[in-house]
Amino acid sequence: MEAVTISSKFQVVIPREVRELFNLKPGQKLAFIPYKGTLRVVIIPPIEAARGMLKGLNTGGIREEEDGERS
Repeated sequence: MEAVTISSKFQVVIPREVRELFNLKPGQKLAFIPYKGTLRVVIIPPIEAARGMLKGLNTGGIREEEDGERS
């Protein structure tokens, strides 16, 4: 584990080993999540990664009510 220093502009440099290990690219999104006194960094996958995630989902029988039936 390599320590990093926060700059005066509150920026940090992600070490090369970590960037390569997780295949991080410029412009990729990360989330910082506080958890029990620690800070977790989570990679947010691009929306394109969700394509096909719900393939085969049965959507039959799920419909909104008719406009006249709403209260």
